[in-house]
Amino acid sequence: MNEDIKKALEVLKSGGVILYPTDTVWGLGCDAANKEAAEKIFKIKKRNEQKSMLILLNNINAVYSYVEIVPEIAFDIIELSDKPITVILPGAKNLAENLIADDGSIGIRITKEPFTEQLLQKFRKPIVSTSANIAGTKTPLNFAQISEEIKKSVDYIVNYKQDELTEGRSSSIIKIGLSNEVKVIRE
Repeated sequence: MNEDIKKALEVLKSGGVILYPTDTVWGLGCDAANKEAAEKIFKIKKRNEQKSMLILLNNINAVYSYVEIVPEIAFDIIELSDKPITVILPGAKNLAENLIADDGSIGIRITKEPFTEQLLQKFRKPIVSTSANIAGTKTPLNFAQISEEIKKSVDYIVNYKQDELTEGRSSSIIKIGLSNEVKVIRE
């Protein structure tokens, strides 16, 4: 795993795209502060740039660095969830502008998966996480289900967990407003 982290860091720092295991499904990732790197992911996925992507963090306190005001209920939802959860929060900042939704929000997930947790700790910045598929196609639930087109389009494929056949599951998505209003987007 250490060699994978080292190589993934080199690619992230140089503005490249990685294919990596997350706490949900395999994802395409890049430096969330690098607009050009994010553009590469939109092109790989053939995804409309109006559709924002989420970021991964490894520490709940880091949310303050990327969102103007964090509604108090956001921490309760993140801390009480027994499965991976993405919270969409208003007032995104310090991120590539093409990752931020038209309403100024950003989706954030705090990962507890060992590989991504260590990668984020060493990178010291958020990483984009979006499913490793072409927009409109089925989300691959493990590495074996990822298309060759996706695999050939990235700068580095993490070796860790490639042999696992367990199928991942997409995170729940909840949008939270400044007045603590909560809207479930995906269970």
